[in-house]
Amino acid sequence: MTAHNLFNYKSIGVPMNKSMISNTSIYLRTIELFAGVGGFRLGLERASNSSKQFDVVWSNQWEPSTKVQHASDVYMARFGFDNHSNQDISKVKVKDIPEHDLLVGGFPCQDYSVASSLKNAHGIVGKKGVLWWDIYRILSQKKSKAPKYLILENVDRLLKSPAFQRGRDFAIILSSLNSLGYAVEWRVIDASEYGMPQRRKRVFILAYKKGTKLYKALQKSKVNDVFNNKSLLAKTFPIQAIATDVIVSNKLSDDLVNITENFNIDTPKKNAFWESGYMINGVYHTSRITSDYKGKFITLGDILIDEKSVSKEFYINKKELEKWQYQKGAKSFDRVNKTTGHTYKYSEGKMSFPDGLDRASRTIITGEGGASPSRFKHVVYVNGKYRRLTPIELERLNMFPDKHTEGVLDTKRAFLMGNALVIGIVERIGKVLLEEIK
Repeated sequence: MTAHNLFNYKSIGVPMNKSMISNTSIYLRTIELFAGVGGFRLGLERASNSSKQFDVVWSNQWEPSTKVQHASDVYMARFGFDNHSNQDISKVKVKDIPEHDLLVGGFPCQDYSVASSLKNAHGIVGKKGVLWWDIYRILSQKKSKAPKYLILENVDRLLKSPAFQRGRDFAIILSSLNSLGYAVEWRVIDASEYGMPQRRKRVFILAYKKGTKLYKALQKSKVNDVFNNKSLLAKTFPIQAIATDVIVSNKLSDDLVNITENFNIDTPKKNAFWESGYMINGVYHTSRITSDYKGKFITLGDILIDEKSVSKEFYINKKELEKWQYQKGAKSFDRVNKTTGHTYKYSEGKMSFPDGLDRASRTIITGEGGASPSRFKHVVYVNGKYRRLTPIELERLNMFPDKHTEGVLDTKRAFLMGNALVIGIVERIGKVLLEEIK
């Protein structure tokens, strides 16, 4: 088995069973927002069996900070031009978005505070350009035809933002989904803890519309059973059993202005939300958890391509090696605060150099590309030589097909992978979703 062929469902995930294979009659019309280069779409396609069970009927990708739309170009090159929108989502009319059963997307972590509450006749008034409110706009304007299911992804700091009022932003998201009739479960997932080749930690948010089988399952289950084995995420990503007394429960206000101004105001540095939880009927339950995975693990060494295929520009010569070693080493120097002019001592600890091949890689960042020495870029040592990772290897760390981002510059390919998700997580969620709603 080649390294790339490791990325099939049987080798990295929960074993398939006969009931999973029989779900071919399920058909979910899907829209992919903030689509990037199609990570959600690929994961869901892999989750499907013989039929196209997750049918992407519309997708949107728009990068406001660049003239050339690299991610959208890659998306269209791989999946075609039909039903794809390369337009600012805030300018897309909801009536132009097809009806759908499932909405997926990795939306940016921003300031979600509002200036007008749900009770106000004018609805929610949030900051311009905050993309969460475009998701809300779609759900609210679709009304009875709003999707039954949501799968969303974000950086894990969402649960703690903003720093001066921890949890406020996530509380706004939960309360606004509650007002639209959704139950929600969430989990911070480190892909490497479940056998995948990258230590990438992200929060996944799943929402189920009132009346669905998944909503009812949360509604009728005991709280600790939801965490341990009843929720979709518990079935997808097993954890060590937790007791009821470690679960924190609280009721959310249904007034988003009130949440904006007062949520966690008395203990602003204390976490309101832990890495796992769920919310139904405006009450949330949250707890710390520990993963309990007993499957195979893919390492950085597993995903490396044959050295004969590595171009010479990825190798580091002796002269440049010293610069890399300095960047990776411990150091301390003075910095000046641009706002106050205050000088302070900045310190960095030593990093592993080169990166270990016997474990999952560190998190890919958007600045991974380019030959300039960096503290955060990956460097491997193979056959007596140091080198950077190639675009294909970066794709494999996110479990994308080889050459998925081919067609743009290598530095941009690295940037796109730094913005992407580990699609093996989406694949597993999709598999269990099909099983649960059959």
